[in-house]
Formats: sequence, C-alpha cells, structure tokens
Amino acid sequence: MNDALYSNAVLQLAADIPHLGALAHPQASVRKVSRLCGSEVEIDLSVDNGRISDLALRVKACALGQASASIFARHAIGASEDEVFAARDALRDMLKTGGQAPHGRFDELAVLEGARDYAARHQSILLAFNAAVEAIETARETSTTRLTG
Repeated sequence: MNDALYSNAVLQLAADIPHLGALAHPQASVRKVSRLCGSEVEIDLSVDNGRISDLALRVKACALGQASASIFARHAIGASEDEVFAARDALRDMLKTGGQAPHGRFDELAVLEGARDYAARHQSILLAFNAAVEAIETARETSTTRLTG
C-alpha cells in the first residue's frame, strides 16, 4: 500500500462517512459512476436559499473516493452553491494540473493531494463533488419550475 496515497487520515475518513442513506423527499437525486474503476456515489440533496440544507449519500468506492465523499458530507450542510462549485473545481485542478488544494469549508481535501500522480483514481475522488454539483443544478431547475410553473 502506498503510504502517501492511503494515509491514516484518508483511511479514517473513508471508514467514517456521515449522512449515509437516503432522504425521504430530496429536491434532487444524482448517481455518478467512474468509468475507470466502477466506483459510484449517489446523492440526495435539498437546497434552501442557495445553501445545502440536507443530504444523504450512498457510496461504493475505493478508499480515496470514500474519503472524498466523507469530506463532502462532513462540510456540505450549510455550504453555498458557490462553495461547492469552487471546491469541485479546485479539487479537479489540484488532481489534474497540480493546483492548490481547496480553501475554506472543504480545505480538508488537501489529504488527497497524494493522488495527483494516480490519474486512474481522479474520477473516483471527484464523484461526490460532481454528483453534488449536478444535484444542485437539478434542484435549481426544480425550484425555478415550481416558481414559474
């Protein structure tokens, strides 16, 4: 096992993912699957006044994907839509172009910097954030439809 990749912090996060399960009445539900490794994340999400108000996750992923989902779940409630989008973009840049780790609410994602050199793991690490962004966009559409429909 690569110690830089699977640090104790990563393994602890992977073993303790909060908000597992399903929401009874989410505004959006999204399932994302990594074509490379088969990891998957499903998210139920509710947004209120531009902030995540509730969420639930179902995660079948490697330890890195689980750790990323855990970090998302730990810090997402109360996060603004912009914070989630910025964290996803910074995480992607950190992994793919050597950018800095996300700052602010999701700065704990820095524990995944060791995965930069493992492109096959990038999709799994990004799953929870990609699913959250899509769920936020779906929730926006649902809210707009309710308001105008």
